[in-house]
Amino acid sequence: MKQYLDLIKYILENGERKDDRTGTGTISVFGLQARYNLQEGFPLLTTKKVKFDGVLRELLWFLRGSTNINDDLAQYTPIWNAWADENGELGPIYGYQWRKWPRYESAGENTYIKGHIDQIQNVIDQIKGNPDSRRLIVSAWNVSDLDKMALPPCHMMFQFYVSSSGRLDLQLYQRSADMALGVPFNIASYALLLMMVAKECKLTPGVFIHTLGDAHIYLDHIEGLEKQLQRTPGKLPSVTIADKPFFDLRYEDFQLHDYVHQGFIKFPVSV
Repeated sequence: MKQYLDLIKYILENGERKDDRTGTGTISVFGLQARYNLQEGFPLLTTKKVKFDGVLRELLWFLRGSTNINDDLAQYTPIWNAWADENGELGPIYGYQWRKWPRYESAGENTYIKGHIDQIQNVIDQIKGNPDSRRLIVSAWNVSDLDKMALPPCHMMFQFYVSSSGRLDLQLYQRSADMALGVPFNIASYALLLMMVAKECKLTPGVFIHTLGDAHIYLDHIEGLEKQLQRTPGKLPSVTIADKPFFDLRYEDFQLHDYVHQGFIKFPVSV
C-alpha cells in the first residue's frame, strides 16, 4: 500500500490550508489518483489496522439498498451512527441510489407512475451482455435527492472496464476524500466490490483506480498520519468469496486471509 502512503506524503508536503464544513480545518490537494492491482494482493492497509468486518458489513448494507442503520449495520459497526436521525434513518443515500434510483414513466396525459432502476443489476447485466460498453457506470450523485440525504455521496460514481483478456477493472471518482479515516475504507470496499462483480461475471479482478477530487487531511489527523508514514508496509492479505450468486452473498461467505497489520491508530471523526 505504498501508493496510499505516497498520497499522504504528497498532501502533507504540497497541500493548502483550507477551512471545511466541520470547522476542523484541513490540508487539501485537488485531483489525485492511485492504482491498486488486485493480482498483487487485497489492498487493505498494513501500516495500521483497518476493520475489514466494518468494510464488509457496510458494503453488503449498501448492496441491499438499505438506508437505516438498524437494518443489520449499527450492531456491528458505528460508522454511520453520527449522521443517522433518532430512528436510524439516513435518507436516500448510497444503497438507495444504487438499487432504487427513482424513475418516472408516463401513464397517460399529465400522469406519471414512480418506479425504480436497479443500477447494480443493470451494470452486471451489461458487463455480461455488452462488455465493450463505455456505459458501465453506477452513480450515487442524484441531484434531486441531495437535500434529503444525511450526507451527500463522497464516493459518487464508479465505472467498470472489461479488457480483451477477460480482466475487470473499476475506477471510482470520489469528490471528497478523508485520507486518514475514509479512504482506507473506500479502497478496501471498492476492491471487494470489484472482486464480487468479477466473480459473478466470470472475469478476473484487475485494477482498482481511485480518482480523488478534494483529497484532504484534517488538521487533527496529521500527527497520526506522520506516525503511519514512519512504518514500513507489509505483505498484502488475500480475500476469498464463496461460489454463490452475487445477491445471495452474505457476511459469512467472505474470508480474509493472512492480514498482518501494525498497531491501530485512532483518528477523531469530524461530523
